[in-house]
Amino acid sequence: MTQLEEQTLTHLSNFSRFSRGNGQQRPWIDEVRRSAIERFEKVGFPSIKEEAWRFTNVAPITKTAFALGEGRLTESARQVAHHYSFGIEAAAELVFVNGRYQPELSRTQKLGPGVRVGSLEAAIEEDVPEIRRHLTRHARIESNPFVALNSGFLRDGAYVWIGRQVRVSGPIHLIFVSDAGSQATVSHPRVLIVADEGSDSQIVESYVGTKGERYFTNAVTEIVAAREARIDHCRLQQESLEAFHVATMQVEQAAASNVISQAATLGGKLTRNDLNVILNGEYAESTLNGLVVIGGDQHVDNHTLLRHEKANCPSHELYKYVVDGRSTGVFRGKIFVQQDAQKTNAKQNSKALLLSDDAQINAMPALEIYADDVKCTHGSTTGPVDEDMVFYLRTRGVGLDAARHLLTYAFAADITRRIKVVPVRRRLEDFMAAQHGLPQDLRITDLGSHDEAAR
Repeated sequence: MTQLEEQTLTHLSNFSRFSRGNGQQRPWIDEVRRSAIERFEKVGFPSIKEEAWRFTNVAPITKTAFALGEGRLTESARQVAHHYSFGIEAAAELVFVNGRYQPELSRTQKLGPGVRVGSLEAAIEEDVPEIRRHLTRHARIESNPFVALNSGFLRDGAYVWIGRQVRVSGPIHLIFVSDAGSQATVSHPRVLIVADEGSDSQIVESYVGTKGERYFTNAVTEIVAAREARIDHCRLQQESLEAFHVATMQVEQAAASNVISQAATLGGKLTRNDLNVILNGEYAESTLNGLVVIGGDQHVDNHTLLRHEKANCPSHELYKYVVDGRSTGVFRGKIFVQQDAQKTNAKQNSKALLLSDDAQINAMPALEIYADDVKCTHGSTTGPVDEDMVFYLRTRGVGLDAARHLLTYAFAADITRRIKVVPVRRRLEDFMAAQHGLPQDLRITDLGSHDEAAR
């Protein structure tokens, strides 16, 4: 047996049991599954010999015999969902365990007409037109073997539809709980978000699990923003420090739409996030902000692509890393400007704060431009905490450790202050404050820009 066959055998066996146990849904879904798993069987997992995976070795994932996670609701999953809930601050809250919808823990009562939020499986069974039109049409199985693997196990997940000119008050919160127990498990959460013309919504995806459990979350999200639609999307990854997390998000924007992505990675032993945005209509605007806070032996790899297809589209991107212990971070971002995308105005930047001598960061911002009338910039900075700023704070009576922690908190706050979804911003600020042991009188809600914390 070849190494490729050995690496894929576990998931192919899981697929065989999955197919027998789930019967048939719609014929076109069955065809998607079959094509996807055939694609995965053909290409297998990526290796560090491939340029896109040069800094991320997925061997810990490929060598683990993950069992397919069950969708039943356990007491531990219930407690995790309760712990990470937004409570009454959410306009709607949907809970999924190992990718399966849990109506018992979900709430949608606050949503008015013109909004549908619920189980992807139910929407498939009802043959909702938007499902057939968009599901698997944007995150394609040819683009990434993990997308192919996710699509092979396509059954349930979250479906969010915001109707024309509908404004949703408060965030729609999707909580994905991985519940492994004593056995290493894998789940394949799927999300489809469709925002019709002129709509306005806030959507949050939280990926969580029980502390210390070993599991693999392989998530795929597709977002479609119609003309003049506005989506404020937040993604919180707070998995177990023994878990693996691979995610792909594909965003398609029409003319004059506005999509804001706020992504935070705090947990996971090995994390890979791919975020691809296509600005496919004139005057579409996209903002990508990311925060990574890791330590120990964690590894986080963020790949982003902003593809400008039409003219007059601005984009803004800022990713910040706080890297401690022996952890490693990767940022690889590209701004691609098509020949027809004149008057593009795009900015991309990554900044990293190294808190230990053993921490590492690999940053590779890039531009690929085929238009001649554009404004595009990119840059990257990496360094330790500025000792001059530490000295300044110490002269004001702040202790050495408190000064370092405060500057680290301020560095991250340049991202958190941009988040308009209040429970998300508060959760990240509380995490940073607790992580760095800041007393209450030193916690600052809006610190402004503090890029000087790292040189």
